[in-house]
Amino acid sequence: MTIHQLSIFIENQSGTLIKVLDQLKEANIQIIASTIADTAEYGIYRLICTEPLRAFDCLKKAGVAVALSDVFALELDNQPGRAADAIKVFSKAGISIAYMFSFLLKGKGILVFRTDNADLARQTILENNLHVVPENELIAWV
Repeated sequence: MTIHQLSIFIENQSGTLIKVLDQLKEANIQIIASTIADTAEYGIYRLICTEPLRAFDCLKKAGVAVALSDVFALELDNQPGRAADAIKVFSKAGISIAYMFSFLLKGKGILVFRTDNADLARQTILENNLHVVPENELIAWV
């Protein structure tokens, strides 16, 4: 029910991001979506890609500080307010969202998020008939 996400520690200085991007380019791994959360000194580059396990290994071998985590990816209709509708479901269930980002793919909204209560999130998804995007389906759309 979850997909793999890479979280990469990036120092806030010239050249650190390009090292990561070049490694993925050389490995012929396609980035599907990414976001950077930053502070004055560093950032966390989160990304969804076509081959997350291989990307993780490639980056680790290159000396990049990278972690692999499971996140949820929901498919939403591409209409205003659909993200709000989805998040309300989790809020009503008492589930807090640690972080989220979204993007459009093949005319559908994809909402990626992480929560500290994955079990309750799974239960809430099932009870509310929310459409989870399996990793293989997400990759096939690229």
